[in-house]
Amino acid sequence: MRWEIRMTFNFKPLLGLAVAFGLSAGVASAQDMQFFRIGTGGTSGTYYPIGGLIANAISNPPGSRACEDGGSCGVPGLIASALAANGSVANVNAIQGGTLESGFVQSDVANWAYTGTGIWEGKPAVEKLRAIANLYPESIHIVASAASGIKSVADLKGKKVSMDEPGSGTLVDARIILEGYGLSEADIQAEFLKPNQAADRMRDGQMDAFFFVGGYPAGAIAELASQHAITLVPIEGEAAAAIRAKYTFFAEDKFPGGTYDGAGDDVATLAVGAQWVTSADQPEELIYEITKALWNESTRKLLDSGHAKGKAIRPETALAGVGIPLHPGAERFYREAGLLK
Repeated sequence: MRWEIRMTFNFKPLLGLAVAFGLSAGVASAQDMQFFRIGTGGTSGTYYPIGGLIANAISNPPGSRACEDGGSCGVPGLIASALAANGSVANVNAIQGGTLESGFVQSDVANWAYTGTGIWEGKPAVEKLRAIANLYPESIHIVASAASGIKSVADLKGKKVSMDEPGSGTLVDARIILEGYGLSEADIQAEFLKPNQAADRMRDGQMDAFFFVGGYPAGAIAELASQHAITLVPIEGEAAAAIRAKYTFFAEDKFPGGTYDGAGDDVATLAVGAQWVTSADQPEELIYEITKALWNESTRKLLDSGHAKGKAIRPETALAGVGIPLHPGAERFYREAGLLK
């Protein structure tokens, strides 16, 4: 698996800081540092910026000012990093293989992986997969070039459509949506590109539509809409209702008018939950402290100001739609906070 890695911290200065001040000032030394990776998605989506915000919130590098003095309110000695990756399926595989400590995963993919059903049927279930928190709704985007004339899912037939890249949760959901409307990949000219690559092709007139599952507004789509006339294709009616009935992890959703340039009216769609997951092998105390840091007041400010979808990450929905066991550390925090009985 090829990983595209972008760290949210520059480790060399932090190491120097720990060595220079750790022993003399009684702060954690370099030996006390612990690294914690968060697998996200492509840099043009929503996972990556949200991952960066959370990584900053839970980190408390050696030499940091104390929380009460206006410094980091993260886990002492922890340096978290957001890694750009291929999305939900790839993140589950990396957590299972031990190359990631945690990652963002769609609720449907997490459930299938843990139970060995759905797209995981015939493969070993990922029985050690554990939840830290449900984060926010991920909306299914079908973005079409206005010039393509695509107004409905049925109109995708015969068109050049990007389903997103292998290993992504978007690809899984795109296949479900097509099936729900009586289509398959054989009925379209399917390509498998990241959203930013698909958007580039659309600008050049070489792509009619593409799927993307993520929180809105998504950077690649917002940039595209500012330069190119697009249509958000609705997922609605009897077909959408049948999809929800068959796959209960889908919920009704909508893009409010004005979410993207040129999209003046509300557009109906479906959504799944974006969830932060880890492995049962991660220490209970570490995950407890990480969960505690995720929901402190300092993190609230970062989330509210850092990204439009950050406001939707709320403790009252932290357990919504979680279809896999909580990590014992996270469970302990939620019981203490009165969110779990």
